[in-house]
Amino acid sequence: MESKQMVFPMHRVLKTLGIASTMLLMIGASQTRAAELRIGVTLHPYYSFVAHIVDDRAEIIPLIDSDSNPHGYAPQANDMIRITSMDVLIVNGIGHDSWAFEILDAAGMKDKLPLIYANDGVSLIPIAGDSSGEKIVNPHTFISTTAAIQQIYLIARSLGELDPDNAKFYRDNARQYALDIRKLRAEFDEKITGADLSKFRVATMHSGYDYILQELGLQVTAVIEPRHGVEPTARQLADTIDRINAAHVNVLFAEKYFASKLSDTIRDATGVEMYSISHISSGPYTPEKFIDEMRENLDTLAQAINDTANDRS
Repeated sequence: MESKQMVFPMHRVLKTLGIASTMLLMIGASQTRAAELRIGVTLHPYYSFVAHIVDDRAEIIPLIDSDSNPHGYAPQANDMIRITSMDVLIVNGIGHDSWAFEILDAAGMKDKLPLIYANDGVSLIPIAGDSSGEKIVNPHTFISTTAAIQQIYLIARSLGELDPDNAKFYRDNARQYALDIRKLRAEFDEKITGADLSKFRVATMHSGYDYILQELGLQVTAVIEPRHGVEPTARQLADTIDRINAAHVNVLFAEKYFASKLSDTIRDATGVEMYSISHISSGPYTPEKFIDEMRENLDTLAQAINDTANDRS
């Protein structure tokens, strides 16, 4: 008996092969996605940093909602769920996100989730401690260009250790992002070229701007709030106003998007010009947020310097 050979129409064969190929691609894509790092971040600047470092090769998970205020944040139930989905968490670790460690404890993730301390290697500015003599440092290192670049390089190296296959990709992206930030600084320097800084005297509402002002060689004469969000006593305020007047301070930097009657009181009592600087700590999480808001900050600083230099009074 002759064996009969089964013949399938060509269109059916091609269709079957097409379905099989699609399934293989889907499986491969699923495996790739499964292998991607899930990187948690506590603050807006870190979201921007990581987005530029990893591009589309990892998932970024903000620990708290975009409309939350990271100053004095109270952990929520959703935070516990988010943190358990992360492979690594990038933290400030020096006072700006202490709530992240509360979330780690509450979720049972302490000593289980790898942490990247963004400020390892950054030269930190000390601030006055409490009566116990506790050493406290200024946590606003990301309101800067130099310190921000240091953090970007550290984050890229640390992520490369967790994801060796993409380590070079992360380093290359970090270098390019750092170059973009350096361009911001170069633009600022060009805007104040020739400006007379001899009359420039600065007071700030709090110490959040110390890193960028120190980087630019601008000395702060007075800080209004003893701690961020803590109003001075009547005596402290009176002493600060006296110090501002005695030092001929002409510029007061306040926090953008944060209304404060206290800053108006200082302005009325001293005649200083008030300018606002962003803390880059609110609004949507976006890759471009850090550069966009740092550009605005540097533009504001350049304007304050040039306004003072051009003031003939």
